Amino acid sequence: MKRRKFVNIMCSSYIIYNFLPINFAYSNNSKNIINTSLSDSQKNIMFNEGTEKPFSSPLNYEKRKGFYHCANCDAKLFKSDNKYDSGTGWPSFTEALPGAFKTKIDYSFGMKRTEYHCAKCGAHHGHVFNDGPGKNGKRYCNNGLCLIFKPSD
Repeated sequence: MKRRKFVNIMCSSYIIYNFLPINFAYSNNSKNIINTSLSDSQKNIMFNEGTEKPFSSPLNYEKRKGFYHCANCDAKLFKSDNKYDSGTGWPSFTEALPGAFKTKIDYSFGMKRTEYHCAKCGAHHGHVFNDGPGKNGKRYCNNGLCLIFKPSD
């Protein structure tokens, strides 16, 4: 009997997680769409905490000096000096600019991760891990669609 109850709970959780509109399941009033020209993919990542496919972002190959900004509100988030190739398929950084992000704990996919959101507009950008090469050991794994690169003049 216990096994049947467990299976029912797991099936119900799967259905709720996969078929309820994410906005209903994870409403967050602190997120605001500022850039009305965001694509559907950008909106899904930034406001429904989605993820783009790995190795799909042209920003993986960006090598120029400059800054990375939030695609929604244009807040300055990362210096290009802190970008590196982590091999994960997403633009990765060793550190963010001070005050650029707010974090929360994310338990999706059966693990504990630290998710980060733009401090200015609340848009989801990615997750930060403790396996980076920098002095603080952090790896900010960012969705490229959430960023706009602005080269230094």
